[in-house]
Amino acid sequence: MTRASLFKQPQFTRYLFSQTGSFFAYQMLSVAVGWQIYDITNSALSLGLVGLAGFLPQFLLSLPAGHVADRYDRRRVVYLAQACQGAMAIVLAAGSFAHWLDSTAIYVCAFVIGGARAFYQPAQQAMLPALVEREDLTSAISIANAFRNSSAIGGPALGGGLYILGADAVYALAAVIFLTAAILTSGIKLTTQPKSREPATLKSLFAGFVYIRGQPAILGALSLDLFAVLLGSVTALLPIYARDILHTGPWGLGVLRAAPAIGAVLMAIVMVRYPLDRRVGHVMFASVAVFGAANIVFGISDLFALSCVALIVAGGADMVSVVIRSTLVQLDTPDDMRGRVAAVNSVFIGTSNQLGQFWAGVVAAMIGAVPAVIIGGIGTLVVVAVSMRLFPGLVTRDTLATPETKS
Repeated sequence: MTRASLFKQPQFTRYLFSQTGSFFAYQMLSVAVGWQIYDITNSALSLGLVGLAGFLPQFLLSLPAGHVADRYDRRRVVYLAQACQGAMAIVLAAGSFAHWLDSTAIYVCAFVIGGARAFYQPAQQAMLPALVEREDLTSAISIANAFRNSSAIGGPALGGGLYILGADAVYALAAVIFLTAAILTSGIKLTTQPKSREPATLKSLFAGFVYIRGQPAILGALSLDLFAVLLGSVTALLPIYARDILHTGPWGLGVLRAAPAIGAVLMAIVMVRYPLDRRVGHVMFASVAVFGAANIVFGISDLFALSCVALIVAGGADMVSVVIRSTLVQLDTPDDMRGRVAAVNSVFIGTSNQLGQFWAGVVAAMIGAVPAVIIGGIGTLVVVAVSMRLFPGLVTRDTLATPETKS
């Protein structure tokens, strides 16, 4: 099957637009919440606390969510989680419109949204292999990531621009998009469903960790991404850069938030056209090193254009790592384990993103935003060097598919 023919499959198309809409709305929320909380508190630490509020429920609920994704209708789990995020967007809109929304209410909403995403992510990831043929999975992942990151361009840009009308306008539109995505998801027909509903036990809940521990390539890829992004995250500090260093407004914050996604989309288009088929290990480590170096450039820049270019390069490099990691996880995992393995993947991603934002906020509050970003970029390069020594098999891996998964 050609890559173009994937768009002719109605179930994959529904999945694609549902995922894109959901992430588009989430990105809009992130811009509005970041600017509003910093405007209310004028504190770098508060930006980190928003990230922590979103991370904690994902960390606490990801393993039960993986069990749910492997035992119940994944489609239903996804659209209920999307509907919950839409409901929280309505609460944020109402609070902003009525002027009762404070930092505590924002933290609570971020916590509930994080809990919904804990169930959304493993179920949503585990759905994809049931919608396309195995040989089309790598292309489908690249296409899905391209669309996802396209929404990460439009979402922040629209959120930042619409913020001129007020935070309530951003939250209201995000709620509409979340609920539309839930309706799209509800119409998806999966070719396979979880085969059994065994009771939740410690063995079942931790089965994803046990499986990954026995797969050095997956463990190495997830660990590399975890620590590289944990140390190199700059997302939480973008409001500080936008207002205090680059001297721009909400629209500038939207552009900065969109810049990594622009690089990711451009790279995803290249990878759809020219899929990775050789030296994937070397390519992965090189891409993470470029990600770290680009963040260092962003950290020292006080020019808006240069800062955007650095973030675009970082986003493109990160996309390479994302596609390799996602494909390894999907190809090397049996279907009845995909939810739990995806849940562990979500724990790693959530830890690197949300906890990375908290860490960046704490460090920036202690030593300033610029030193925090530079130190984080250097830390990413150190992680690359250490990981290459710990996971030599991943460094030398030539193709995404092992002989077993090719058959």
